[in-house]
Amino acid sequence: MATAAVPGLEVRAAAPHTRGAQGGFDAVLLRDADGRHLVIRVPRSQAAETEQSADLVALRALTPGIRSRLPFDVPDFVGQAPIDGTRAVVTEYVPGDARSADELTAESRLAESVGLAVAAIHALPSGFVADAGLPRRSAAECRDDAIALIGRAADTGRLPAALLRRWEQAADDAALWRFEPTVVNGSLSADSILVAGEHVTGIIGWSQLAVGDPAQDLHWLLTSRGAAADRALEAYLVARDGGADEHLPRRALLHAELELARWLLHGVDTHDDTIIADAVGLLDGLVSSVHDQSSEPLAAETGPILTVGDVERLLDETPRDHVPREAGGALLTDAYDFSDLQRVGDEAPVGDLTAPIPLDLSDWGDAAPRDGDAPPGAVTGADDPARSEDAGGDADRGDAATGDRDRDATGGSARQGDGRASGEGRGPSAAASGS
Repeated sequence: MATAAVPGLEVRAAAPHTRGAQGGFDAVLLRDADGRHLVIRVPRSQAAETEQSADLVALRALTPGIRSRLPFDVPDFVGQAPIDGTRAVVTEYVPGDARSADELTAESRLAESVGLAVAAIHALPSGFVADAGLPRRSAAECRDDAIALIGRAADTGRLPAALLRRWEQAADDAALWRFEPTVVNGSLSADSILVAGEHVTGIIGWSQLAVGDPAQDLHWLLTSRGAAADRALEAYLVARDGGADEHLPRRALLHAELELARWLLHGVDTHDDTIIADAVGLLDGLVSSVHDQSSEPLAAETGPILTVGDVERLLDETPRDHVPREAGGALLTDAYDFSDLQRVGDEAPVGDLTAPIPLDLSDWGDAAPRDGDAPPGAVTGADDPARSEDAGGDADRGDAATGDRDRDATGGSARQGDGRASGEGRGPSAAASGS
């Protein structure tokens, strides 16, 4: 299959490139006669195929000139071949280990590298996005997207009144949505980032590349609990050199909360009662855990406050492997890990809480990191590949349809292998961006 996708390829070694068996792609790590390392991926579903097509469009848009502005590697397209009604796609392997959000922000130097990497994406000139025919959203359109998402969640009849009011007030706060759109990865999370030592070596999963709200790429960072999480945000803001608006952290936390709404909608859209129950439990827990707190609001006059610590605890209370996941991320591997979500505990939710719940940044970055539960970073049976200098050819534009992005499940190379397909079996922190 790989030799059909890449004429002249001589494969000398191959190993499965996946964490489990429930992802959106089948993936294999290859080593050719020249010592080059490649990844071949075959989508398992239509959603995964759509996402893969969107990722190829994005990789083509990321020209050598654009990539030269980034302090990390991005996969190169190498070739493709038809197989069983879909296609196998070969890309360059991007070296690096996968880490959880808490691990990425546990130490100052790595946290700083993370912040600088995200800032570099947001500093890219936006013209290439339009040239590639990729989405360009104004601040008003980003706000409209949030309003539509909130409305859809409310229409399910399962959204607590307190959260509906809180989110509507945030959406109505004009000041919160005064920002300059930037280039965004669009589906960035800890799953996207590969590291070696104290430095980010690669970012994968570009199927949602667009111009939009930079806060969207930071929602996962603002809910991480690493001791140096504040250093990551500080490095990001310094690198933006005044380009970041003052409300970006609050908007990022709003995006983090709205991931719970996306998770609910994913369950409703797929008629999955288990996912719906998980989402409802998370939403109820979000209300009950913060009802009596007060501090800095998310928007003006929004009532009791949700601290970052509260968000973290909720995100820790959903089962990571409860549902088979295929999240959308074009370059990844299998099962979605819910960003370490654990099921909501046995505490009964507080009912009839209608007061809105603003966010508080005061305790962000103070908590010690969780015990690491990320898988080891090496691909079983394969040597640790060196960074390749070979450039791939032009990517097939394929369908420009945007999907969600996926992550490589081999702890060592997130989302380059078999990954989660758009909208399938994902947890709240990676729910469908377009829901």
